[in-house]
Parts: sequence; C-alpha cells; structure tokens
Amino acid sequence: MTNILLTGDRPTGKLHLGHYVGSLMRRIELQNKGDYEKFYIMIADTQALGDNSDNVAKIRESIMNVALDYLSVGLDPNKVTIFIQSQVPELTELTCYYMNVVTLARVLRNPTVKEEMAEKEKHGKSLPVGFALYPISQAADITAFGSNIVPVGEDQLPMIEQTREIVRAFNNLYGETLVEPNALLPEKKSRGRLVGIDGKNKMSKSLDNCIYLSDDAQTVKQKVMSMYTDPNHIKASDPGQVEGNTVFTYLDALATDEDIKKYSIEYDTLDQMKAHYSKGGLGDVKVKKVLVEVINNILEPFRQRRAYYEQRKDEVYNMLVEGGKKARKDAQHTLQKVRKAMGIDYSDLLK
Repeated sequence: MTNILLTGDRPTGKLHLGHYVGSLMRRIELQNKGDYEKFYIMIADTQALGDNSDNVAKIRESIMNVALDYLSVGLDPNKVTIFIQSQVPELTELTCYYMNVVTLARVLRNPTVKEEMAEKEKHGKSLPVGFALYPISQAADITAFGSNIVPVGEDQLPMIEQTREIVRAFNNLYGETLVEPNALLPEKKSRGRLVGIDGKNKMSKSLDNCIYLSDDAQTVKQKVMSMYTDPNHIKASDPGQVEGNTVFTYLDALATDEDIKKYSIEYDTLDQMKAHYSKGGLGDVKVKKVLVEVINNILEPFRQRRAYYEQRKDEVYNMLVEGGKKARKDAQHTLQKVRKAMGIDYSDLLK
C-alpha cells in the first residue's frame, strides 16, 4: 500500500517544545525520509472553534504563528502539503455523513471528550456540541485524504481507534470505500507528552508552563532556571532523584551524548551525568545550564528561519492557499466516492 500521511495542530497560540518533541521532530524525520506518496499537515482551525468560539481573533492570529513555526522547524512545502482545515469544506460534509454511523454514547465515551466535559462542568460550563463531535470531525480529516498513517502521541490513540471504528462501520454499511488508518507512535518513549516547566502538568499554553519554539535565548534561560527538579536535592552534595525530575526529562527527550560531552565537558554521556546526580555531588544549576545550551542550540536555527519568513508573510499566505487547493482537490475525490457508495450521488437525476 502507498503511504499517505496526515497530522496537524490546533491554532490556539504559538507552538512549544512539547509540540516539537511530541510530533514535529517525527514529521521532519518522515518528511526527509520521503517514504510516502502524500503528506498532509493541517492547521485545524475548525476544531479549535469547538472550545474557542468566543475568541476567533486568537485562532485567526494563531494560524500565521503555527505556519511560521512549521516553516521554522524545517517543514518544507515542496515535500508536504500544509493547509487550513476550514478551507476544505468537504471535511464538514464528510463529518455530517459520519455522524450517522456512530452513536452519541460512543462519542461521549471518548477519553478526550470525557475529560473536557468534566473540566467544563467543574467551572459550571457546558461543552459545545461542536467539541463533542471532535472525534467524528477528526475521522473526516483523516479519511478525506485516504490517509493510512497518522503520526500521533499515545494520548491520541483513542481518537485513531474511533476513526477506525467509523471507517469499519461505514464500509460495512456501504461497501469498501474508506481507508482504515494506523497510528504511528514516536520511536523513543521520551518523545511522548512533555511535562511543563512546572513539573506537574503537560506543557500547555493555558497553564503558562511552556517553552515556545520562538522564545529568545534569554527567555529560555529564565524558564529553565525556574524549572522544577527534586525538592529534596537541597545541596549539591545531596543524592538526587532523576526519575520525575523535569530537567532530566527534557535532557532525555532532547539531548544526545554528543551534547552532554560538549556542554558539560566532564561527562561523556547523559547516563554518567545521571549517575553523578543520583549519587550526590552535582548541583541543579549545573544541570540546568547544560539544558539551556541544549535547548538554545536546537532553537537557534528555528529563530533564524522564523525571522526570515516573518519578513515574507505574503509567501506564507500563498503557501497556505496553494496547500488548501491541493488538499481540497483530494478531499473532493473522496467525497464523490462516499456519496456514490451511500447512493446519494444524484448526478443522473439532476442533469
């Protein structure tokens, strides 16, 4: 089978290091490997409206920020198709048809929907219908392009499974029409969901515990130096806890042994640094300084590319327009197949 990939992000602010570790690093690897026929990357503005309908201005502004972040990390519009979800209206129509092959009870059992509903209820609010239908909308996004591979983190597995269920239900009703996708998980476990700098919650814009891909070097330093470590590691001579220590979590995800050798001088590998910290004799500040160097070494080329494209926003807009045209053409093809399978292609009657 020819590989067709689809992934994306909701435009609710600039992208952060959690996005880079959890998905963007893998996208770059897949892009450069080139083992696919098509690779779609979607800026999911329609989905973002599900819990941001009162702040459309934020979504509108974030579309450009996300596009700039994509280009800054090295995603190449000559190799991948970057598009805005709302510019492909066929996705909405497919969502409507898929609503009839999945029950409301099944959608509401989706972990993402359940968690968001519980969070809203805590604050005396209700979840919009649009957000509750998010799993169905995502199924439309994936199937519209015939995607058989969806790069995701483990937290997104329930969404992919629900898409697979919808595909099977549709195909059982109307015949083999849609492609059943498979999730592609990060190869390294450390590239899963990255904890925020507070060490308590996942990296989240709403919790203000992020290191953004566009942060300058001084901001990165300030954020790393404020990071949660081992509360019992009061003096450098004290034995330290590596597991659950935010600084080492980041080093596991981002640093190579070459980085450790370069920026710490006295250690050849991260394991050596961990062993010294665990035994005692290595202070938090020293470890944090290494992490500052590692992160800024990663982000510096991103900052330069972002600055380049910030001066050429017309080119970025054109990229999104062209990406939308290409994505829409492919989605139209799928929609025609779906209508025909369902028996609602009335072209023979409406001549």
